[in-house]
Amino acid sequence: MRVVHSELDGVLLFVPQPSHDRRGLFTRTFDATIAAEHGIDATAFRQDSQSRSQRGVLRGLHGRAGRGESKLVRCAHGAVHDVVIDARPGSATFGAQASFRLDDRDFAHLFVPAGFLHGFQVLTEQADVCYRIDVEHDPTQDLAVRYDDPTLAIEWPLPVSVLSDRDAGAGSWTDLRDRLS
Repeated sequence: MRVVHSELDGVLLFVPQPSHDRRGLFTRTFDATIAAEHGIDATAFRQDSQSRSQRGVLRGLHGRAGRGESKLVRCAHGAVHDVVIDARPGSATFGAQASFRLDDRDFAHLFVPAGFLHGFQVLTEQADVCYRIDVEHDPTQDLAVRYDDPTLAIEWPLPVSVLSDRDAGAGSWTDLRDRLS
C-alpha cells in the first residue's frame, strides 16, 4: 500500500496495490500496521457508515465541533469528487482545501483528521461511499458550510442535482471561521 501525504497537514491518501488476474482483482483495502506507521490508531474507529447517491448529488460540507471527528473515507462503488477544508484554528493551512478522486478502480482511502470539513459529489451514475469514524455521532456537534460558498470557491465538477435540506440551509465559511477563531 502506498501512502500519499496531502498538502494539508494530517490528510493522507492510502492507495492499495490491487492484484489483477483472469478472475478479476484482489486488494487489501486497509492495513492497521501501515496506518499506525502514519499515526492512525485503527482501533479508535467507533462507527462504520455508508451512503448511496446518484450522479450529481452533493453531500457536505460537514464537520464536527468540539474535539471533532477523524474519518477514513473510500468509494466502494462508482466515483466521487471528494473535498476537505482545514477548519482547525491555528493550523498553518487553516481555510485551505484539497480535492481527491475516490473510486472503485484505485480503491484509495482518504484519511480526514479531526477539525476538517468534508464533502463530496457523485461523478458516476451511482456511488457508494463508506466511512469509518472515530466518535459516535452527536447531532449537537454538527457543523455545515454551504458547498457553493463564494469565499471557498470550490470547483465542483458537475452541476449539483440534489442537496439535503440541511446542506441547502448551511451557513457560510466566514461565519464558521469567525465562530472557530
